[in-house]
Amino acid sequence: MDEGSFMEQYKVLIVDDDEVIAQSTAEYFNMFEVKSAYVTGYDEAVSFLEKNLVSLLLLDINLGEHSGFDLCRKIREEYDMPILFISARSSDDDVLIALNIGGDDYIKKPYTLSILLAKVKAILERYEKAKEALLKAEAAQGGNADHEGQKGANETQIALTETIILDTAKHKLRNGSEEIGLKAMEYKLLKYLYDHAGRVVSKDELLRDVWDDEFIGEGTLAVHIRHLREKIEDDPKMPRLIKTIWGVGYILERII
Repeated sequence: MDEGSFMEQYKVLIVDDDEVIAQSTAEYFNMFEVKSAYVTGYDEAVSFLEKNLVSLLLLDINLGEHSGFDLCRKIREEYDMPILFISARSSDDDVLIALNIGGDDYIKKPYTLSILLAKVKAILERYEKAKEALLKAEAAQGGNADHEGQKGANETQIALTETIILDTAKHKLRNGSEEIGLKAMEYKLLKYLYDHAGRVVSKDELLRDVWDDEFIGEGTLAVHIRHLREKIEDDPKMPRLIKTIWGVGYILERII
Protein backbone atom coordinates (compact mmCIF):
# COMPACT_ATOMS: atom_id res chain seq x y z
CA MET A 1 0.00 0.00 0.00
CA ASP A 2 1.27 3.50 -0.80
CA GLU A 3 2.73 5.40 2.15
CA GLY A 4 0.48 8.36 1.30
CA SER A 5 -2.60 6.27 2.13
CA PHE A 6 -1.64 6.48 5.83
CA MET A 7 -1.37 10.26 5.75
CA GLU A 8 -4.16 12.61 6.74
CA GLN A 9 -5.46 14.69 3.85
CA TYR A 10 -6.14 18.42 4.16
CA LYS A 11 -7.36 20.86 1.56
CA VAL A 12 -5.60 23.85 3.17
CA LEU A 13 -2.71 24.44 5.56
CA ILE A 14 -2.52 27.96 7.01
CA VAL A 15 0.95 29.10 8.10
CA ASP A 16 0.77 32.34 10.10
CA ASP A 17 2.62 33.50 13.22
CA ASP A 18 -0.58 35.21 14.42
CA GLU A 19 -2.32 32.24 16.01
CA VAL A 20 -5.65 34.05 16.38
CA ILE A 21 -5.84 34.78 12.64
CA ALA A 22 -4.59 31.31 11.69
CA GLN A 23 -7.02 29.51 13.98
CA SER A 24 -10.05 31.62 13.02
CA THR A 25 -9.31 31.17 9.31
CA ALA A 26 -8.98 27.39 9.69
CA GLU A 27 -12.19 27.20 11.72
CA TYR A 28 -14.07 29.25 9.12
CA PHE A 29 -12.87 27.04 6.28
CA ASN A 30 -13.80 23.90 8.20
CA MET A 31 -17.31 25.28 8.72
CA PHE A 32 -17.70 25.21 4.94
CA GLU A 33 -16.26 21.69 4.58
CA VAL A 34 -12.85 22.80 3.32
CA LYS A 35 -10.74 20.66 5.63
CA SER A 36 -8.04 22.92 7.04
CA ALA A 37 -5.32 23.03 9.68
CA TYR A 38 -2.91 25.70 10.86
CA VAL A 39 0.62 26.06 12.21
CA THR A 40 2.46 29.16 13.38
CA GLY A 41 6.06 28.57 12.37
CA TYR A 42 8.53 27.36 9.74
CA ASP A 43 9.57 24.12 11.46
CA GLU A 44 5.96 23.24 12.30
CA ALA A 45 4.99 23.69 8.65
CA VAL A 46 7.83 21.47 7.39
CA SER A 47 6.93 18.78 9.93
CA PHE A 48 3.22 18.98 9.10
CA LEU A 49 3.85 18.57 5.37
CA GLU A 50 6.04 15.54 5.99
CA LYS A 51 3.22 13.80 7.88
CA ASN A 52 0.12 14.96 5.98
CA LEU A 53 -1.13 15.55 2.46
CA VAL A 54 -2.03 19.18 1.71
CA SER A 55 -3.67 20.55 -1.45
CA LEU A 56 -3.05 24.29 -0.93
CA LEU A 57 -0.94 26.49 1.34
CA LEU A 58 -1.86 29.90 2.77
CA LEU A 59 1.47 31.40 3.80
CA ASP A 60 2.32 34.53 5.79
CA ILE A 61 5.67 36.28 5.19
CA ASN A 62 6.55 36.96 8.84
CA LEU A 63 7.31 33.69 10.63
CA GLY A 64 9.72 34.67 13.39
CA GLU A 65 13.30 33.56 12.73
CA HIS A 66 12.43 32.39 9.24
CA SER A 67 10.36 34.15 6.61
CA GLY A 68 7.53 32.86 4.47
CA PHE A 69 9.87 33.39 1.52
CA ASP A 70 12.30 30.88 3.05
CA LEU A 71 9.49 28.38 3.56
CA CYS A 72 8.17 28.85 0.02
CA ARG A 73 11.61 28.10 -1.44
CA LYS A 74 11.89 25.01 0.78
CA ILE A 75 8.43 23.75 -0.21
CA ARG A 76 9.05 24.28 -3.92
CA GLU A 77 11.98 21.85 -3.72
CA GLU A 78 9.58 19.00 -2.97
CA TYR A 79 5.95 20.00 -3.54
CA ASP A 80 3.88 21.42 -6.40
CA MET A 81 0.83 22.62 -4.44
CA PRO A 82 -0.60 26.12 -4.99
CA ILE A 83 0.90 28.64 -2.55
CA LEU A 84 -1.02 31.82 -1.71
CA PHE A 85 0.86 34.44 0.29
CA ILE A 86 -1.21 36.33 2.87
CA SER A 87 0.50 39.33 4.43
CA ALA A 88 0.04 42.82 5.80
CA ARG A 89 3.17 43.81 3.85
CA SER A 90 2.00 45.51 0.68
CA SER A 91 5.10 46.74 -1.13
CA ASP A 92 5.52 45.86 -4.79
CA ASP A 93 8.90 44.29 -3.97
CA ASP A 94 7.29 41.82 -1.56
CA VAL A 95 4.62 40.90 -4.11
CA LEU A 96 7.19 40.35 -6.86
CA ILE A 97 9.46 38.26 -4.63
CA ALA A 98 6.52 36.11 -3.55
CA LEU A 99 5.45 35.41 -7.12
CA ASN A 100 8.98 34.95 -8.46
CA ILE A 101 9.96 32.27 -5.93
CA GLY A 102 6.92 30.11 -6.62
CA GLY A 103 3.90 31.78 -5.06
CA ASP A 104 0.71 31.57 -7.09
CA ASP A 105 -0.93 34.70 -5.70
CA TYR A 106 -0.52 37.42 -3.05
CA ILE A 107 -3.39 38.45 -0.78
CA LYS A 108 -3.05 41.54 1.36
CA LYS A 109 -4.30 41.67 4.95
CA PRO A 110 -6.83 42.45 6.20
CA TYR A 111 -8.92 40.12 4.06
CA THR A 112 -12.56 39.09 4.16
CA LEU A 113 -12.89 35.42 5.06
CA SER A 114 -15.73 34.86 2.61
CA ILE A 115 -13.68 36.29 -0.28
CA LEU A 116 -10.60 34.32 0.75
CA LEU A 117 -12.65 31.12 0.92
CA ALA A 118 -14.10 31.77 -2.54
CA LYS A 119 -10.60 32.31 -3.96
CA VAL A 120 -9.27 29.14 -2.30
CA LYS A 121 -12.19 27.06 -3.59
CA ALA A 122 -11.70 28.38 -7.12
CA ILE A 123 -7.98 27.60 -7.09
CA LEU A 124 -8.49 24.13 -5.61
CA GLU A 125 -11.08 23.31 -8.25
CA ARG A 126 -8.84 24.61 -11.02
CA TYR A 127 -5.82 22.59 -9.94
CA GLU A 128 -7.86 19.44 -9.38
CA LYS A 129 -9.30 19.72 -12.89
CA ALA A 130 -5.83 20.27 -14.32
CA LYS A 131 -4.53 17.16 -12.56
CA GLU A 132 -7.48 15.10 -13.79
CA ALA A 133 -6.94 16.30 -17.34
CA LEU A 134 -3.25 15.42 -17.15
CA LEU A 135 -3.98 11.94 -15.79
CA LYS A 136 -6.54 11.33 -18.53
CA ALA A 137 -4.11 12.54 -21.18
CA GLU A 138 -1.37 10.26 -19.86
CA ALA A 139 -3.77 7.31 -19.70
CA ALA A 140 -5.00 7.97 -23.23
CA GLN A 141 -1.45 8.23 -24.49
CA GLY A 142 -0.51 4.94 -22.88
CA GLY A 143 -3.61 3.17 -24.15
CA ASN A 144 -3.14 4.35 -27.71
CA ALA A 145 0.63 3.99 -27.93
CA ASP A 146 0.65 0.52 -29.46
CA HIS A 147 -2.00 1.43 -32.02
CA GLU A 148 -1.08 4.94 -33.01
CA GLY A 149 2.69 4.59 -33.28
CA GLN A 150 4.63 7.50 -34.65
CA LYS A 151 1.53 9.24 -36.00
CA GLY A 152 0.01 9.51 -32.55
CA ALA A 153 3.27 10.85 -31.10
CA ASN A 154 3.47 13.52 -33.76
CA GLU A 155 -0.05 14.71 -33.00
CA THR A 156 0.98 15.56 -29.44
CA GLN A 157 4.11 17.49 -30.45
CA ILE A 158 3.69 21.20 -31.21
CA ALA A 159 6.74 22.97 -32.60
CA LEU A 160 6.98 26.48 -31.16
CA THR A 161 10.44 27.11 -32.60
CA GLU A 162 13.00 25.00 -34.41
CA THR A 163 14.08 23.52 -31.07
CA ILE A 164 11.25 24.14 -28.57
CA ILE A 165 8.49 21.52 -28.65
CA LEU A 166 5.30 21.60 -26.56
CA ASP A 167 4.20 18.08 -25.60
CA THR A 168 0.43 18.25 -25.10
CA ALA A 169 0.29 14.71 -23.72
CA LYS A 170 2.85 15.27 -20.96
CA HIS A 171 2.17 19.01 -20.48
CA LYS A 172 5.89 19.70 -20.79
CA LEU A 173 8.26 21.53 -23.07
CA ARG A 174 11.23 19.92 -24.78
CA ASN A 175 14.31 21.76 -25.96
CA GLY A 176 16.18 19.18 -27.97
CA SER A 177 16.60 16.25 -25.57
CA GLU A 178 16.03 18.39 -22.46
CA GLU A 179 12.60 18.34 -20.81
CA ILE A 180 11.35 21.59 -19.28
CA GLY A 181 8.61 21.32 -16.67
CA LEU A 182 5.54 23.52 -16.75
CA LYS A 183 3.26 24.37 -13.86
CA ALA A 184 -0.38 23.59 -14.55
CA MET A 185 -1.34 27.21 -15.23
CA GLU A 186 1.77 27.84 -17.33
CA TYR A 187 0.79 24.97 -19.60
CA LYS A 188 -2.83 26.10 -19.81
CA LEU A 189 -1.78 29.68 -20.60
CA LEU A 190 0.73 28.65 -23.29
CA LYS A 191 -1.70 26.23 -24.90
CA TYR A 192 -4.43 28.90 -24.97
CA LEU A 193 -2.09 31.41 -26.61
CA TYR A 194 -1.03 28.77 -29.15
CA ASP A 195 -4.64 27.86 -29.95
CA HIS A 196 -5.25 31.57 -30.65
CA ALA A 197 -1.89 32.27 -32.28
CA GLY A 198 -1.74 35.23 -34.62
CA ARG A 199 -4.34 37.33 -32.83
CA VAL A 200 -4.19 39.59 -29.81
CA VAL A 201 -5.64 37.93 -26.70
CA SER A 202 -6.79 40.47 -24.14
CA LYS A 203 -5.84 40.26 -20.48
CA ASP A 204 -9.51 40.02 -19.55
CA GLU A 205 -9.95 37.04 -21.88
CA LEU A 206 -6.97 35.23 -20.39
CA LEU A 207 -8.15 35.87 -16.84
CA ARG A 208 -11.63 34.67 -17.76
CA ASP A 209 -10.88 31.67 -19.97
CA VAL A 210 -7.52 30.43 -18.64
CA TRP A 211 -7.81 31.15 -14.93
CA ASP A 212 -11.59 31.07 -14.69
CA ASP A 213 -11.11 33.11 -11.53
CA GLU A 214 -12.38 36.65 -11.10
CA PHE A 215 -10.07 37.26 -8.15
CA ILE A 216 -6.81 36.77 -10.06
CA GLY A 217 -5.15 40.06 -10.97
CA GLU A 218 -3.06 41.27 -13.90
CA GLY A 219 0.12 41.02 -11.80
CA THR A 220 -0.24 37.25 -11.55
CA LEU A 221 -0.83 37.03 -15.31
CA ALA A 222 2.28 39.12 -16.02
CA VAL A 223 4.44 36.89 -13.82
CA HIS A 224 3.22 33.73 -15.59
CA ILE A 225 3.94 35.34 -18.97
CA ARG A 226 7.46 36.19 -17.83
CA HIS A 227 8.05 32.63 -16.58
CA LEU A 228 6.92 31.25 -19.94
CA ARG A 229 9.24 33.61 -21.79
CA GLU A 230 12.14 32.45 -19.65
CA LYS A 231 11.41 28.89 -20.78
CA ILE A 232 10.73 29.39 -24.51
CA GLU A 233 12.47 32.59 -25.62
CA ASP A 234 16.14 32.89 -26.61
CA ASP A 235 16.11 36.32 -24.96
CA PRO A 236 13.15 36.80 -22.57
CA LYS A 237 13.74 40.56 -22.56
CA MET A 238 13.38 40.67 -26.36
CA PRO A 239 10.62 38.08 -26.95
CA ARG A 240 9.95 36.79 -30.44
CA LEU A 241 7.14 34.39 -29.54
CA ILE A 242 4.96 35.92 -26.83
CA LYS A 243 4.69 39.64 -27.48
CA THR A 244 3.03 42.26 -25.31
CA ILE A 245 0.47 44.53 -26.88
CA TRP A 246 0.57 47.36 -24.37
CA GLY A 247 -2.73 48.22 -22.77
CA VAL A 248 -4.47 45.27 -24.44
CA GLY A 249 -2.91 41.86 -23.92
CA TYR A 250 -0.58 39.37 -25.60
CA ILE A 251 -0.07 37.65 -28.94
CA LEU A 252 1.78 34.45 -29.76
CA GLU A 253 3.52 34.92 -33.11
CA ARG A 254 4.11 32.00 -35.46
CA ILE A 255 7.83 32.06 -36.31
CA ILE A 256 8.25 28.67 -38.01
